[in-house]
Amino acid sequence: MMALSSTIYKAELNIADMDNHNYSAHSLTLAKHPSETEERLMVRLLAFALFASESLTFGKGLSEDDAPDLIQKDLTDAIELWIDVGLPTEKDIKKACGKSNQVAVFLYGGNIADMWWKQNSKVLLKLKNLTVYNLPDTMQLVDLCVRNMDISCNTQDGQLSITSAEGTVEMSPVVLKDFG
Repeated sequence: MMALSSTIYKAELNIADMDNHNYSAHSLTLAKHPSETEERLMVRLLAFALFASESLTFGKGLSEDDAPDLIQKDLTDAIELWIDVGLPTEKDIKKACGKSNQVAVFLYGGNIADMWWKQNSKVLLKLKNLTVYNLPDTMQLVDLCVRNMDISCNTQDGQLSITSAEGTVEMSPVVLKDFG
């Protein structure tokens, strides 16, 4: 029996992040793992938009244990930023915090994410180099997911507006824990 292969998605991502003064355009290729949902794929794309830089890349994520969904390294190959999407284990987050200058976790899934935070927050609040976001209503992002996307992500006063030919999604990420 043959293993299922990843599905390739292309995204032309235009960012206007007024909160962080980042105005950039990125041509991205995303590999959707066979076990990954379109919702999770779009959350990865949104995480990229919020931390976009020339050195931020998509990691192995679901394809490899102990691998980030997105990663940014400096010129010495030291990890500057480690991004996980979903509900990683407390152990995995601690390990990532030991390997990277900064770690960001993007939770989604409504009540499941809320319960995860309630269970893990006591320990995670102690980690100095961790930021945790809870993204509400991410199922709306699936409506924007097509194999070749042209997406604009505008950020102002913590509000996100994600727009494509398929529609617009407005979102307000909740910062549960901030870096530092």
